[in-house]
Amino acid sequence: MVYSPRLRKAIGHLNAALADAGFGLQDARFARHGEHEPNADAPLIMVACSGGRDSMALAAVCATVCASLGLRCGAIIIDHQLQNGSAEVAAKTARRCEALGLDPVRVRAIEVHGNGQGLEAAAREARYAAIVEECSDAAAVLLAHTKNDQAETVLIGLLRSAGLDAIAGMEGSFSRDGVTFLRPWLDVTREETTGICEDLGLEWWDDPTNGPDVIREDGLPSNGPLPANYPLRSRVRHDLMPYLQRFAGGDVVSRLSIGAGLAQTDRDYLNKRAQEIAERAVTFSEDQVRFSVGVLQSQHEAIRLRVIAHALGQAGIACSARHVRQIDRLITDWHGQHGVALPSGYSANRQKHVIRVCQDGGHANR
Repeated sequence: MVYSPRLRKAIGHLNAALADAGFGLQDARFARHGEHEPNADAPLIMVACSGGRDSMALAAVCATVCASLGLRCGAIIIDHQLQNGSAEVAAKTARRCEALGLDPVRVRAIEVHGNGQGLEAAAREARYAAIVEECSDAAAVLLAHTKNDQAETVLIGLLRSAGLDAIAGMEGSFSRDGVTFLRPWLDVTREETTGICEDLGLEWWDDPTNGPDVIREDGLPSNGPLPANYPLRSRVRHDLMPYLQRFAGGDVVSRLSIGAGLAQTDRDYLNKRAQEIAERAVTFSEDQVRFSVGVLQSQHEAIRLRVIAHALGQAGIACSARHVRQIDRLITDWHGQHGVALPSGYSANRQKHVIRVCQDGGHANR
């Protein structure tokens, strides 16, 4: 195999991500030439594979890298059942992953229900839940998000006015319900993953909801703008990003990605500080969350808001930025006003120097 510069780059980033997560060389024999079977109990690395160019490239590269480290490598394929022929796409993707030597290859069909949220968000939540269930035995699950995905995520966050956490983009690693997720290719472009597929002779599937992947010579998307009923990310990718590239006259993807990295540094510091304060200011019981007004009222607004939002999220209590600010007013501007109504029958009420968040019936026993 001839290793092109983009393939070497992709391998390097994947190796680095695995090493940072603690999955380095498993035994000295894997450093020697020749093929070596991983131990039966070697850590299992699973690739979340949609069948698209990014995840097919990641599956192929991961198979090679894991073999060189003595790690087992498999794939998880989620069929959202939102398009005609989705089962066939999932089955074909599974066969391609098996042909690459991945084992196990698991396919999971899911049902996506809006439940008051947009279809994109509902599909994402259902997908992650299914991956967690199917990959509980995995040491890590790899996601094939690229530098382009990171830039698009930043733009979507700006459009939604979602604050620092949104413009910080996606993290390189995170944990969900005990499963570790890694995004090793946030510095690898979509152009490079396409080239890797071409280098390795890989076939892939293009999701039609992403729109035509053709850009004219003047930098504008072909066939005009996508209809408003297309997913927001698809419209950002197909319409907004090419326009920004022309408008800025440079590599907007890299600029947005660099900005996300800088924002992540600030976010990580704020989160660390907020966690330190939360350890003194927040207590959880079976049916409620309590905030100490005395501890929080002397903190900066940026810290207070994070403590409140993170605590409610940890307790599984849905809230918006508006709700978080209303609870913050119970700390900084309380003059006996009524509590804050939250979704699903929860509310936040202050009594002296404690704010209690619980479902409405629970306040009778406070």
